[in-house]
Amino acid sequence: MPPLIGRSRKRGGPLADPALDDSELSEVRTQLAQGRWIAVSSLLTATADDWDRRGHRIVVLAEGQSSAAWARDWLLVEPESVDAATLLACATVMRALDGKDTDDRARELCRAAARLAPADPTPWLGLLILARSRGTEEEVGHLFDEVRSRHPEHHHAHHLMAARLAEHRPEAGQDPLHEVYDFAAWAAEQAPADSPLAVLPVVAHAERYRVLAAAGMEPSDPARSAHWSGRRARQVMKTAFDWWLEWGGEDHPRNRVDLNFLAHAKYFGGRQAEAAALFQRIGAHITPAPWSYPDRDPFQAFLAARSVALGSA
Repeated sequence: MPPLIGRSRKRGGPLADPALDDSELSEVRTQLAQGRWIAVSSLLTATADDWDRRGHRIVVLAEGQSSAAWARDWLLVEPESVDAATLLACATVMRALDGKDTDDRARELCRAAARLAPADPTPWLGLLILARSRGTEEEVGHLFDEVRSRHPEHHHAHHLMAARLAEHRPEAGQDPLHEVYDFAAWAAEQAPADSPLAVLPVVAHAERYRVLAAAGMEPSDPARSAHWSGRRARQVMKTAFDWWLEWGGEDHPRNRVDLNFLAHAKYFGGRQAEAAALFQRIGAHITPAPWSYPDRDPFQAFLAARSVALGSA
């Protein structure tokens, strides 16, 4: 297996590369950090209206420490550039979440970018990322609808909604009718057969575990939690794994996100052979969620699970 290579270290392990397996994005991100925004312009022009890929690339680029400054310079040179305006807006969202800018400034820039490109869900995704942590339920729902009206299968937006909904009513415990489960099932049913939203019920199950474990209602060690071996868990895992076997979704820019959630669920559900197949496909592209749930070192958790699964395969 390839080594886990990240850009920095945290809690004893390298940080996951949010670019995942997008090598073009990784290369352009390096150039942006050096102030060479022309490569970013070319990349986003080539991405066109592949909305999931555009959202993924802009969000990753926006996470750079100097991205807002370079996007601002780009916008001065090309004041009509939709790409520059959207990157600046999303970079300001990241700065606001880090306490380095204001929420109002981030919202203002996202709405300005949305006016420049009415069909693009990405500025609305930026607003949703901010609201997922800071907004009211009404605001989050409205922003999700704005994204979905432009791209009904928007992958990142659905994951954000699942994470937010999972936090509702922790006191309800293992309620099989909880709204996060209804939302994930509805989204999976509405999507086309080849859509990676087929994995969303597994994501919802993991997000609910995060909330219940943090509230002390489930063990903090997922290996000791029945959350992963119950009837509902088995059903959603089987459906998602069957989808992966048939469709794969390998060309989706956030494919490795889904595979990490599915491998995590299969491993803690005791399905080691199936988990091993998923670990092989993940390669070095670990994502902190859900391996960090509820408060674990994601790299230690991933490495331990991968070692056991591949050893038993």
